Amino acid sequence: MISFGRITIGELLDSTVDRYPDNDALVYPEYGIRYTYKEFQQECERVARGLMSLGIKRGEHIIVWATNVPQWVILQFACAKMGAVLVTANTHYKVFELEYLIKQSDSTTLLFTGGDMDKSTNEQTFVDIIYELCPELKDSVPGRLYSKRLPTLKNVLYIGEEKHAGMFNWDDLLEMSSSISELELQARQSSLNADDVINMQYTSGTTGFPKGVMLTHYNLVGNGISVGRCMNLGPEDRMCIPVPLFHCFGCVLGTLSCVAWGATMVPLQTFNPI
Repeated sequence: MISFGRITIGELLDSTVDRYPDNDALVYPEYGIRYTYKEFQQECERVARGLMSLGIKRGEHIIVWATNVPQWVILQFACAKMGAVLVTANTHYKVFELEYLIKQSDSTTLLFTGGDMDKSTNEQTFVDIIYELCPELKDSVPGRLYSKRLPTLKNVLYIGEEKHAGMFNWDDLLEMSSSISELELQARQSSLNADDVINMQYTSGTTGFPKGVMLTHYNLVGNGISVGRCMNLGPEDRMCIPVPLFHCFGCVLGTLSCVAWGATMVPLQTFNPI
């Protein structure tokens, strides 16, 4: 029986890397991605240093608004290593819902994918929604947004290669990581505590606006370990994860359970029953 103790999510990943460095950690056939646990750890730490280079502090809130792309999983563990609180956003949100989430969570940073326009309804893309919320963004220097409507929001980052006015993109984040040393990241991770809030998920009530549920490392690691134990997960297993990562089903019972027990994560970008 493995003894986990009171550890952070970053320490949980490190423990699994120590035990199974060459096992497959994350596989995305459609992207040609197959990270071993050691490679996955390195990618998460690179992104964690990129977030630190943006000036994001321990306990600062950042929103990830994206389908189950590889970067979502990397960001989950990158945030856990550098101490930013990951605020998960439903990919079906419209303008007023995203505005409420940003304001209510006091988030300073938004990372998002493009979103697909539904041509039958002329539904907005995520980029359209963000520019509607923050028209100032088009004339802003990336990282220096000042929005009257969303006063806490400073950084907007597009998860992809495309360049959009006022935003960083994923390549920018990776490049910025070089300004933060591995020792600086280690010091940040060492300062974290298992009782720190590391994730906020908005759960809708029946009579009011969604409420932000604050989840600690201890909450999430305990759930991941327990669920993995119930499923008898082990390093020889591979888990298909078709459910959205923005809910606990995906990012705790899915990814975190796999990491706790050394299993392989195989997410689907979007659910397709066929």
